[in-house]
Amino acid sequence: MDTQAHRPTRAGAKSPDEARDHVIPADASFDAPGTGTLWTVEPAIRPPLPEPVRTAAVRAGIIVAVTLITAMIAFFCTMAAVWAALPAVLTTVAMTIAATWSVLDVWITRQVWNQRHGVVSVPSSTARALRRERRRARRAARAAAREAARKARRSSRPAGRRLSSV
Repeated sequence: MDTQAHRPTRAGAKSPDEARDHVIPADASFDAPGTGTLWTVEPAIRPPLPEPVRTAAVRAGIIVAVTLITAMIAFFCTMAAVWAALPAVLTTVAMTIAATWSVLDVWITRQVWNQRHGVVSVPSSTARALRRERRRARRAARAAAREAARKARRSSRPAGRRLSSV
């Protein structure tokens, strides 16, 4: 594969050796307009977590990390047959229960926040609108089928006897 063709080049570079991407000119300013900046603030894709949910998530992350460290200590103490193995294992069991509850607490806090503050779920609203459209289309199709059946019945009736005036 030709590596020369895939190397990025600067504007005005004359040879591939001159166009090294790691060479920075001495007079270049990263904040100068037109050259691009090192730090670009982009809009967030999702809004930030509410404060109680973020607090619960940070708490859960710390508890899970401490639980994993305790589990490693218990494992190594057990392998080394050290006296601290039993307390470490008991602590790990207790921390596992606490970590499970803390992760559930994040989920519960998020659900409570959504219920109290009336967060509308956009996908369900979209799905509701689509269901409504499908229902309307089905009703229109059934009404058209009933109308066609009525017309078919009327046209298939035998003509009744008419009294002629003659």
